Amino acid sequence: MKKNVVRFLIITFAFAALSLPLLAQNAPAGATGEGQGRHHGMPSVEEQVQHLTKKLSLSDDQQAKVKSILEDQFEQMMSLKQDTSMAPQDRRAKFRQIQQDTQQRIRGVLNDDQKAKFDQMQAQRKDHRGMHGGQGDTGSSEKQ
Repeated sequence: MKKNVVRFLIITFAFAALSLPLLAQNAPAGATGEGQGRHHGMPSVEEQVQHLTKKLSLSDDQQAKVKSILEDQFEQMMSLKQDTSMAPQDRRAKFRQIQQDTQQRIRGVLNDDQKAKFDQMQAQRKDHRGMHGGQGDTGSSEKQ
């Protein structure tokens, strides 16, 4: 059971990271992003912002907003991870809701061209997870 929870958290953080698997492999070893560090090889908030900036050509203002959104997500995820009062299926549902809310908040910062690229990135990641046995978002819509 504990192994499944750890596995789920790894998959959840991979999804929450809003980064392609290639980013985690190419990220500089010392980049941790304001003390948040790496969790199971997942990119830090700073690395996520850099990745999205590169892929979406974010302005300085957009970078600041996206960073704030991702920091908020990180805090919510860590609080949820530490909440042992929830049933595992409820916790998974809450993780997915936080992820979807974060994606919608990030989309709200983007212009139309960036939204299209962001949606494409999300679709590619979802396809990648499906090919590698990751948990898909069954019954949910990432784009809404």
